[in-house]
Amino acid sequence: MMQTDFLDVVITEKKVIANDYCVLKLCSVLGGDLPEFSAGAHISVKTPQGGMRHYSLANSPSERDYYLLAVKAENEGRGASLSLVKDANVGDILEIQPPENNFELIPASEYLFIAGGIGITPILAMCRKLLSDGHSNFRLIYCTQSLESTVFADQLAEAELAPHVILHHDEGNIANNYDFWPHFETPTHAHVYCCGPKPMMEAIQDFSGHWPESQIHFEDFNPVEVIQQDDVSFTVYLKKSNIWITIPQHQTILETLRNHGYDLRSSCESGTCGSCKTGLLAGDVEHRDLVLTDDEREDFIMICVSRAKGGEITLDL
Repeated sequence: MMQTDFLDVVITEKKVIANDYCVLKLCSVLGGDLPEFSAGAHISVKTPQGGMRHYSLANSPSERDYYLLAVKAENEGRGASLSLVKDANVGDILEIQPPENNFELIPASEYLFIAGGIGITPILAMCRKLLSDGHSNFRLIYCTQSLESTVFADQLAEAELAPHVILHHDEGNIANNYDFWPHFETPTHAHVYCCGPKPMMEAIQDFSGHWPESQIHFEDFNPVEVIQQDDVSFTVYLKKSNIWITIPQHQTILETLRNHGYDLRSSCESGTCGSCKTGLLAGDVEHRDLVLTDDEREDFIMICVSRAKGGEITLDL
């Protein structure tokens, strides 16, 4: 069984926003500094429901005594994020994995940040980093439905940050969507960082098509469709353990093996990070991840999302 290195943190502050979001402040249960991170980084959190989820860090990397993150209650999801928003309380202990960064802030003379909804989280950390470095040539466009649903609205209104921020509220009406085209019509030297709902990021991708690709950066935690309606149960044979385990129709391999006592490494649990890469020894697999190459899919499987096409598969566990 693979061992996973976790850190214990305690929730020291919790703020619920518009019932759909919460902001959490996490500190080490041992006191002192938490592992260092860079702007744009995320941590993986074991939620009260048991699932592992990625959450970007919103505070400045210079603030090592706590982690600040925002969580959206995904009412159509599998309950992990919802359990943090609804069930987690100040004083609760959470297990997290150390920060990782797939959304690094590249040195540039100018920046344009675009955020929607919960996507403000890594962007805020980047703005904090630039301000602490004395870099003031940046703009932030943050789109939300209303002021009441605007995460970190109080911080964005601070005197140091407010002059750089454009807040736009569409009130849930698509006709009120922000017009990004004037910012992209003529390419500049700005590096663009975008994080938010899929339609927003697709729009920015279209608007920036005539810009140098190296200047456009996206962060997307939208998961693949893990469980599908036509899924069926199947069997996995764990060769090292020499046991057979049935994977139910509405559970992943990872979830089922954990229920059987296996301590397995994972992070995103959405097929996007590669943490749960497992040796595949035999069987026909329906690969649903966004990580493995075609060649790798002959010998590996991401057990957080992928399944047998039918019958059984053999894993190197």
